[in-house]
Amino acid sequence: MPDQLPQPAGSEPTLQEAMRADLDAIGRTHMPFGKFGPTHFPPEGLPIYDLPAEYLAWFANKAGWPKGRLGKLLQMVYQMKVDGSDLVFEPFRRRAGGRSKLRPEKQRDFTFPDRD
Repeated sequence: MPDQLPQPAGSEPTLQEAMRADLDAIGRTHMPFGKFGPTHFPPEGLPIYDLPAEYLAWFANKAGWPKGRLGKLLQMVYQMKVDGSDLVFEPFRRRAGGRSKLRPEKQRDFTFPDRD
Protein backbone atom coordinates (compact mmCIF):
# COMPACT_ATOMS: atom_id res chain seq x y z
CA MET A 1 0.00 0.00 0.00
CA PRO A 2 1.58 3.32 -1.01
CA ASP A 3 2.28 5.89 1.66
CA GLN A 4 0.01 8.89 1.57
CA LEU A 5 1.72 12.22 1.23
CA PRO A 6 0.77 14.86 3.79
CA GLN A 7 -1.55 17.50 2.41
CA PRO A 8 -0.39 21.08 2.40
CA ALA A 9 -2.25 23.47 4.69
CA GLY A 10 -5.35 24.93 3.08
CA SER A 11 -5.80 22.12 0.54
CA GLU A 12 -9.10 20.53 -0.34
CA PRO A 13 -10.39 17.81 2.01
CA THR A 14 -10.32 14.25 0.73
CA LEU A 15 -13.53 12.61 -0.44
CA GLN A 16 -13.66 10.55 2.76
CA GLU A 17 -13.30 13.67 4.94
CA ALA A 18 -15.97 15.49 2.93
CA MET A 19 -18.38 12.55 3.21
CA ARG A 20 -17.76 12.28 6.96
CA ALA A 21 -18.43 16.02 7.37
CA ASP A 22 -21.66 15.71 5.33
CA LEU A 23 -22.88 12.75 7.41
CA ASP A 24 -22.07 14.59 10.64
CA ALA A 25 -24.04 17.59 9.39
CA ILE A 26 -26.99 15.36 8.44
CA GLY A 27 -26.94 13.85 11.94
CA ARG A 28 -27.07 17.30 13.57
CA THR A 29 -29.58 19.02 11.28
CA HIS A 30 -33.29 19.28 12.02
CA MET A 31 -36.00 20.51 9.67
CA PRO A 32 -36.32 24.24 10.42
CA PHE A 33 -39.69 24.89 8.71
CA GLY A 34 -42.84 23.40 7.28
CA LYS A 35 -44.83 20.30 8.11
CA PHE A 36 -41.89 18.69 9.95
CA GLY A 37 -40.49 21.88 11.48
CA PRO A 38 -40.43 23.05 15.12
CA THR A 39 -44.09 24.14 15.05
CA HIS A 40 -45.25 20.54 14.65
CA PHE A 41 -42.23 18.73 16.13
CA PRO A 42 -40.97 20.89 19.01
CA PRO A 43 -38.45 21.98 20.06
CA GLU A 44 -36.14 21.66 17.01
CA GLY A 45 -38.16 19.97 14.27
CA LEU A 46 -37.70 16.47 12.91
CA PRO A 47 -34.15 15.28 12.18
CA ILE A 48 -33.71 15.43 8.41
CA TYR A 49 -32.62 11.78 8.25
CA ASP A 50 -36.10 10.78 9.52
CA LEU A 51 -38.04 12.83 6.96
CA PRO A 52 -40.29 10.61 4.83
CA ALA A 53 -38.97 9.93 1.32
CA GLU A 54 -42.32 11.14 -0.08
CA TYR A 55 -41.80 14.55 1.53
CA LEU A 56 -38.29 14.78 0.10
CA ALA A 57 -39.63 13.68 -3.31
CA TRP A 58 -42.03 16.63 -3.18
CA PHE A 59 -39.04 18.96 -2.94
CA ALA A 60 -37.31 17.10 -5.76
CA ASN A 61 -40.30 17.11 -8.13
CA LYS A 62 -42.51 20.09 -7.26
CA ALA A 63 -41.15 22.73 -4.92
CA GLY A 64 -37.43 22.69 -5.58
CA TRP A 65 -34.77 22.27 -2.92
CA PRO A 66 -34.15 25.00 -0.33
CA LYS A 67 -31.15 27.16 -1.09
CA GLY A 68 -27.83 26.73 0.67
CA ARG A 69 -26.44 23.96 2.84
CA LEU A 70 -29.87 22.71 3.98
CA GLY A 71 -30.91 22.06 0.38
CA LYS A 72 -27.71 20.14 -0.32
CA LEU A 73 -28.15 18.01 2.82
CA LEU A 74 -31.80 17.28 1.98
CA GLN A 75 -30.75 16.19 -1.52
CA MET A 76 -28.18 13.82 -0.03
CA VAL A 77 -30.73 12.32 2.38
CA TYR A 78 -33.25 11.90 -0.44
CA GLN A 79 -30.72 10.19 -2.70
CA MET A 80 -29.67 7.81 0.10
CA LYS A 81 -33.29 6.89 0.79
CA VAL A 82 -34.07 6.36 -2.91
CA ASP A 83 -30.96 4.20 -3.30
CA GLY A 84 -31.92 2.08 -0.29
CA SER A 85 -29.01 3.29 1.84
CA ASP A 86 -31.22 4.42 4.73
CA LEU A 87 -29.33 2.09 7.10
CA VAL A 88 -26.47 4.56 7.19
CA PHE A 89 -28.68 6.70 9.47
CA GLU A 90 -29.16 3.96 12.10
CA PRO A 91 -26.31 5.16 14.36
CA PHE A 92 -28.01 8.58 14.53
CA ARG A 93 -31.34 6.96 15.34
CA ARG A 94 -29.82 4.76 18.08
CA ARG A 95 -28.17 7.80 19.62
CA ALA A 96 -31.50 9.66 19.54
CA GLY A 97 -33.41 6.74 21.10
CA GLY A 98 -34.97 5.32 17.95
CA ARG A 99 -36.82 6.45 14.87
CA SER A 100 -38.78 9.69 15.26
CA LYS A 101 -42.52 9.28 15.67
CA LEU A 102 -44.41 10.92 12.80
CA ARG A 103 -47.86 10.34 14.26
CA PRO A 104 -49.21 10.64 17.79
CA GLU A 105 -49.64 7.38 19.68
CA LYS A 106 -53.06 5.80 19.19
CA GLN A 107 -55.17 4.90 22.17
CA ARG A 108 -54.60 1.20 22.89
CA ASP A 109 -56.73 0.83 26.01
CA PHE A 110 -60.45 0.59 25.49
CA THR A 111 -62.77 0.59 28.46
CA PHE A 112 -66.47 0.14 27.99
CA PRO A 113 -69.14 0.91 30.54
CA ASP A 114 -70.80 -2.09 32.18
CA ARG A 115 -74.22 -2.96 30.86
CA ASP A 116 -76.88 -3.59 33.42
